[in-house]
Amino acid sequence: MNFLFDIVYKKVVFDMTKVECILRPNKIKEVKDALGSIGIKGLTVTEAVGCGLQKGHIDMELEAWDNELSITLLPKTKLEMVVTDDVVDKVIDTIIKAARTGQVGDGKIFTYHVNNAIRIRTGETGEKAV
Repeated sequence: MNFLFDIVYKKVVFDMTKVECILRPNKIKEVKDALGSIGIKGLTVTEAVGCGLQKGHIDMELEAWDNELSITLLPKTKLEMVVTDDVVDKVIDTIIKAARTGQVGDGKIFTYHVNNAIRIRTGETGEKAV
């Protein structure tokens, strides 16, 4: 077996979760700082546009949206990180506490099981690569 095959194709299961969230852009610093305070070091931040229940509207009653034909895309920020399963609940709670305003448009959090992570530079896998 060669080194690359051992790293990429080895059937090893790691307990990791990708946490992806869509947030208000003005909340990203607060969320990033809160995650840093619980030891989360690696994350990816991407500017995005989108709409959900809010349908691109600001300060409107939900009932009024039923008759809307056009949807405006609002600026959002996507935050992604892979963490070990033992801290997922703490990460989610931290994001919610830092990002919640109580208004429509606060965002969403999604979680995905991750089979493996590989650090390209060293070939480390699993938790060591995160």
